[in-house]
Amino acid sequence: MTSPDPRSALVFDARRLARRPGTMITEERTAPAPEGFGIEVIAVPAGEPLELSVRLESVMEGVLASGTVGAVATGACVRCLEEVNEVIDVEFQELFAYADRAAHHLEANGDDDDEQRVLESDLLDLEPTLRDAVVPTLPFQPVCRDDCPGLCVECGQPLANDPDHQHEIIDPRWAALQSLSEPAGDPEEEKRN
Repeated sequence: MTSPDPRSALVFDARRLARRPGTMITEERTAPAPEGFGIEVIAVPAGEPLELSVRLESVMEGVLASGTVGAVATGACVRCLEEVNEVIDVEFQELFAYADRAAHHLEANGDDDDEQRVLESDLLDLEPTLRDAVVPTLPFQPVCRDDCPGLCVECGQPLANDPDHQHEIIDPRWAALQSLSEPAGDPEEEKRN
């Protein structure tokens, strides 16, 4: 596990809480979104702003981080491929255990809890917590609007632009019969050719 980078806008310094339970600080911060902050079809583009409202509260076990994250995720409509912008406003809450408490908990319970977040040098990195909060809220199949008709399966034209768009498709098995329904040409002209 790598140590959090104190220069990252998603890393918070908990030393200000002085390990005194009940001590609390709040902070508003804008941070650039990290790489891959979403799913394949929709994500917050890297570097786009994440609006954070964070409350850090000292508790016996560590630091309780809670708050909200706001951003705009961008993707493509799964029906018509038009751009989709999804406004995100998600709450999060995570306990970051003090390293000595986490080690004691591990000794006492004998279980390896990979999900437990641990403060490292009194720094807490919110990136994994924010990912866990935001990614499940993103639409698995984003659409530009609920009634998006999609694309024409024959030519790929967006059906929203022309609701009456259609193609006359003749079953190849009946194509030979189509000539019977066409008007016959001028017999005199056929004789001259």
